[in-house]
This record gives sequence, C-alpha cells and structure tokens, in this order.
Amino acid sequence: MRLYCFIGCVSLFSTALFAQSYPNIQIPPVSAKYPYNECEPSIAINPRNPNEISAGSIIQGYHYSSDGGKTWQSSALKSPYGVYGDPVLQYDNQGRLYYFHLSDYKKATRIDRIVCQVADKPGHFSKGSFPAPNGAKVQDKHWVVIDPKTNVVYMTWTQFDVYDSTDPEDSSMVMFSKSTDRGLSWTAPLCISKFNGDCSDGDNSLEGAVPALGPNGEICVTWSGPRGIMFQRSTDGGLTWFAEERKVIDHIGGWDYQIPGFFRSNGMPFLLSDLSGGPQHGTLYLNWSDQRGGPDNTDVWLLKSTDLGETWSEPIRVNQDSSNRHQFLCNMAVDPIRGDLHFVYYDRRRFKDNRTDVYWATSTDGGQTFKEQRISERPFMPKAMVFFGDYLSIAAYDGRVRPIWPRMDDQRISLWVALIDLK
Repeated sequence: MRLYCFIGCVSLFSTALFAQSYPNIQIPPVSAKYPYNECEPSIAINPRNPNEISAGSIIQGYHYSSDGGKTWQSSALKSPYGVYGDPVLQYDNQGRLYYFHLSDYKKATRIDRIVCQVADKPGHFSKGSFPAPNGAKVQDKHWVVIDPKTNVVYMTWTQFDVYDSTDPEDSSMVMFSKSTDRGLSWTAPLCISKFNGDCSDGDNSLEGAVPALGPNGEICVTWSGPRGIMFQRSTDGGLTWFAEERKVIDHIGGWDYQIPGFFRSNGMPFLLSDLSGGPQHGTLYLNWSDQRGGPDNTDVWLLKSTDLGETWSEPIRVNQDSSNRHQFLCNMAVDPIRGDLHFVYYDRRRFKDNRTDVYWATSTDGGQTFKEQRISERPFMPKAMVFFGDYLSIAAYDGRVRPIWPRMDDQRISLWVALIDLK
C-alpha cells in the first residue's frame, strides 16, 4: 500500500444485461486522521449467518451490517500495534471474523508487520497477532485464504528490503505464513519467490500475492512482477514449494498502469478456487486487468485451470463491450455454495470523458459465458490529485452478492455497496 497526502479470448459470451437494478447503499464514514479513509475496501459474508456482513476500509474503518447490507454501523478499528490500512476481511466456518491490516508499531520503518485481529462476535476484536517482523524490512499488501474445512489461515504478502529504494541490491519478494490456531500464532515467514523484484513499488516489484486452495488443501499463489503473472504451489501445507515459480502469462502494460482521472491504478491478479462441490469443483480462476488492447483500452481478463495450475486456458475477456474504453480495478468472488463467478470493476464504456460507472459481471458456467450489468446508480468523475486506493472488493454466498466500491464526488470519497440477491 502506498499512502500519500494531497491537497484539495477463447471466449464464448453473452452480452445480455440484467433488466433488474440493485439498491446502492452508502456505508457511513469513519472519522480518521487519514483524509481519504473510504477506499481500498474489503467485504466478507458470514457463512454461519449470511445476514451478517463486515467490511473494512483504509485506514482503520470497520463496517458491520446485521441485515444483509441494508443498514451499517461504522467504527474505527483499534490495536495496540496500530492500524495502518490494507484491510483484508474473511470469516471462517465458525463465523469468526478475521481482520488483517498493516501496522507501523515500531515507527522506525514505514510498515513493519501485518496484524491479524479476530472477532468471535461483531466488533469485539482481539488485540492482534502477526508473523514475525524482519527488522526494518517493509511488509506490505497481504492477501489471505482460510481453509473452509480446517480453518487453517494462509497469508501471502510482499516484503521490501527498503521501500522505494533505487539500490539494485534491494529486493522485493513474496512471503508466506500460516496459522493453525485461529490466528493466535504464525509460522516463521518463508520466501516463496526465487525471481525477486526491485523496491520501486511499480511494475518491476513483486506485488499482489494472493493464495487460493485446491480441493485437497493444495496452496496455490499468484502475483505480478517484471516477469509477468507468476504461479507457486505447495502440496504439503506450505512446507515445500516449486523450486522456482512458473510464469502463467505476460502482464501486458504491467500491473501499474495509467487511467485518466486516477492518481494511479493497477491490475494486480486475484486467484480464487471453486470448492463448491459443483461441476467446476477444483477449478482455479485467475482474474486481472491489463492493457493488451492498448493504453486507451484496459480490459478485465480471466484464466482458468482444471489441473491446479499445470496448464491454463487462453485469456477470456470478462467485459463484453466493444467501446475500446477502460474497464479496470477489478476483483472477483466465487460463490462457495453455487460455484458462480462474480466480478466487480470500474467501467467507462458509456462515456468519452472520465466519467466512471461500476459494473458487475457474473458467470454460472465456469467462465464460458458472462452477463454484465451497470450497478452504480450514477457515474462519478474522479480527480487524479486524490488518492483513490488500489482495489475494489466483492463477496458472494449462496446467491447473495455484495460488491463494494468507493466513488468520488467533488473530490470527496464515499463508500458504497450494492445489494444483489439472486435466490
């Protein structure tokens, strides 16, 4: 996470749009020192009670709904280690909520650890635990998966030797740790990347390391860097990995690309798996955005693997427009009950200027066909001088889908969720 303070395709597809519209609900803001505290959201649905939905936003926003997202309560998350953004929220199979975030506890470096706080009931969080810090090295941009059977928690992230360094001796690398006791303790961090990146926090750095699980507990991880989108795998709980990561595909234009009106944007990959027991059970899905269509035509892409990453499909374009405009900052969810795929992304197909909509796409056949719908009730016009975050989020459970996104009006950011119920 980079924080700034500023002033002021083998693609069989369907272009059919849903006729229905879905309510947009604004989530109440949290008072915080950081002025742009309603972006970089993460959202999760409690599998024990799908009416309970939790979300996080930078720097320390905690948002909770007990009625499926119709109403929300917001507060600031507290920890003795500090709360410094990049929220990642997930529930385990007992309905415990895990809230992961960055920390600047030692204040001798920019961010020195990734903290996990657990709540057995809404709003009652533990003080936090973390994988062991590594001196002054910066620990950044974590993602997490929780085994739905065992509740083992797996986390991957980027470590920078010296953040923003131009010294060729300084590297960025992908790290791994797990917790087998509900986040009370963590294994020693392990580097799982052989081909490291630089510390610029740009296209030549390793970023966006996301773990996913195979049907027998295999741990799969993807990230982006100077070699493209890379893949790692462990079949023994993270003890051993491939001797070197494997390239999946080129990340055309890099993960750090330019979108007019945005201070920055990125197409970091998201890796998920279908563990629903349905027809696509065990399939890995890799979602990202890039500019293989040109610098004025960012698109949202999907790859799938039915053999745990040994082979991958050809790229499948998720957005089905022919506008040659930008679709970007995507994220996806796989419904753990139904196996459906759901995507959220910003979209400019309707405009020639920087006005931006939010779209949702879904596939019920493993990515062979897609249906899209504009879900934002009105477009917004972003301003590039305002930090707007690096990602959106979406959660799905048994036909309940909750995309979440920030919008900007008059340089002010607000946080919104759409209520999509397919049952």
